[in-house]
Amino acid sequence: MSTVGRSWRSRLRLIRRNPPLRLPSTLKKLGILGMNERNGDYISIYNKRKYYPLVDDKLKTKQLALEAGIATPELYGVIETEHQVRDLDNMLGDHQDFVIKPAQGSGGNGIMVISGRRGSQFVRSSGISVSRGEIEHFISNILSGMYSLGGLPDRAIIEYRVKPHAVFDSISFQGVPDIRTIVFRGVPVASMVRLPTRQSDGKANLHQGAIGAGIDLATGCTVDGVWFNNVLDSHPDSGNVVRGIQVPDWQLLLELSARSYDLTQLGYLGVDVVLDAEHGPLVLEYNARPGLNIQLANQMGLRSRLEKVRALESVPSSAAKRVALGQELFGE
Repeated sequence: MSTVGRSWRSRLRLIRRNPPLRLPSTLKKLGILGMNERNGDYISIYNKRKYYPLVDDKLKTKQLALEAGIATPELYGVIETEHQVRDLDNMLGDHQDFVIKPAQGSGGNGIMVISGRRGSQFVRSSGISVSRGEIEHFISNILSGMYSLGGLPDRAIIEYRVKPHAVFDSISFQGVPDIRTIVFRGVPVASMVRLPTRQSDGKANLHQGAIGAGIDLATGCTVDGVWFNNVLDSHPDSGNVVRGIQVPDWQLLLELSARSYDLTQLGYLGVDVVLDAEHGPLVLEYNARPGLNIQLANQMGLRSRLEKVRALESVPSSAAKRVALGQELFGE
């Protein structure tokens, strides 16, 4: 890492440990991208509205990815009406574990993970037993739009339950860690892994208490994490060090992210991938309005990276070459 890089990291650490220093002028000097700037300079220009439904609806995303040969969790079935709730057993077949989620959910809400069965009861990932009636009620809430964008009627997706790769076992509490990559003009510019904690109830959701650990684009190794905007070196539950974990299949994961640009035609895109113990990297979902905490997780500002890619007259048509470009420009 260069002296300049170390200097910027130390200044970013200082800002997060001393909230009064978070002045707009200071953040701008550090290249921190703000919400308004993200919306006005990138999302509104590079993301055409007509493509939003492709990523806002998880079912459309899955179908699109499958057609393009991009690996996603296997789809067991879709419930669109109350009457179809009775067909749940037929959809599941011999599967003992599965995930139920809304097609148009947001913020990680409305997701039920079933890890097995105990007699006539279903067992959630937390170990709590739920009845068939409780599951049917949960699905009915999804159909009513309780968890959807705008509260509109929705569909319930029943799919394969991801078996998390063991690489994150020492720095994750239950749940499934996921890896978010920001892709601009098809070029990966930043990545982080979101690690569940006891406080986040096993969910990989930063707002609910998960850890965000930055990932070096060149090597696929994690750097220090951030927890509720505080920089930390170790997981709050296990005490194990977050830095230095090598993400498996890193090149493949980045290529999946870069290919997602060709798939969605969205110039500024968040790609969420999970690492399955049996199937490797699986694309979980896309986000046309990805958050900005990835800057804290990587202790860097996004603006300078985005400006470098925006200044390019053209980008390679090959996803592999775009990955190589991102690693060359932004790897440490």
